Amino acid sequence: MIEVVAELSRGPVFLAGEALECVVTVTNPLPPTATSASSEALAWASAQIHCQFHASESRVALPPPDSNQPEVQPDSQTVFLPHRGERGQCILSTPPKILFCDLRLDPGESKSYSYSEVLPREGPPSFRGQSVKYVYKLTIGCQRVNSPITLLRVPLRVLVLTGLQDVRFPQDEAVAPSSPFLEEDEGGKKDSWLAELAGERLMAATSCRSLHLYNISDGQGKVGTFGIFKSVYRLGEDVVGTLNLGEGTVACLQFSVSLQTEERVQPEYQRRRGAGGVPSVSHVTHARHQESCLHTTRTSFSLPIPLSCTPGFCTAIVSLKWRLHFEFVTSREPGLVLLPPVEQPEPATWTGPEQVPVDTFSWDLPIKELPSVKHFLLENDSSGPCFH
Repeated sequence: MIEVVAELSRGPVFLAGEALECVVTVTNPLPPTATSASSEALAWASAQIHCQFHASESRVALPPPDSNQPEVQPDSQTVFLPHRGERGQCILSTPPKILFCDLRLDPGESKSYSYSEVLPREGPPSFRGQSVKYVYKLTIGCQRVNSPITLLRVPLRVLVLTGLQDVRFPQDEAVAPSSPFLEEDEGGKKDSWLAELAGERLMAATSCRSLHLYNISDGQGKVGTFGIFKSVYRLGEDVVGTLNLGEGTVACLQFSVSLQTEERVQPEYQRRRGAGGVPSVSHVTHARHQESCLHTTRTSFSLPIPLSCTPGFCTAIVSLKWRLHFEFVTSREPGLVLLPPVEQPEPATWTGPEQVPVDTFSWDLPIKELPSVKHFLLENDSSGPCFH
């Protein structure tokens, strides 16, 4: 029996364009109760990073595969195919690298090999949605002499810095402090350069604060004013907003606000509803605030953005956007009063109305979500996970 252990040097979360480093240890274990054992011969071992794409057949209409492309013996057990047995299609992969050839291990002996590869910049981020999934894995293939290939798959999470071209950066370069050693580090410090540069760009993109006010109205008049200080956030931040209902002419009985993602299939890949398909747009709620607000003049809310979510992105097949989804319940009666008079000439019993005719309406406010380098550093501890 051969034991293969893959240890990532600093965790499973990476930025696109960053170098992944992994130590692969191959061991011929010696059972504690064994009186004798034999050497093991390994023909070779290779490693490769690939991105697996899977689409829901009820939501996405993919074109048929190109029959002109030759297949590489998918049923052969002697060919290294990292995506063998995986669902979907392999849409992105790095060149395979050979770790060793013709290795012989005596009982109790082990050998370690280093693997390093740069994650492609042009790939999509890791994402598990209702319509599509993009999954990154590091696959290590090992073959014993006269035996089929055995695969070890290490799951990865890849973050992509998208949407920064549309963000206005402040002119003040002192928004985010830069490291004085940034230009002096070389070689092994290249990854820290990328992380720090990404952190500075993210800080500049999300540190711009300016009050944005939105008037909220229905068919009868003004309900209130919503205020928010920025529209670009990082994973792990809180979305804070204020709602001023004192200036409204329509009584608001209740409101709710949800932090949602909108996953939308591109028009050319949408499956028709009449052909058994489901809607090409799906929404997922990550945080929600609800409040009864009759006679409330001003209120606020705070919605945390989970670190486990995927920032907004767009590919040829699907797009992911973030939004604040508001729902309001308003009164149809103008000047609605549900409190007893402050001054009464004589004692009396006051009873509120049993029924109030209401209207409901919704409003969506788009926001932008970007990756968080803080999250990237927290998940990648110094020890790194091991996979057997």
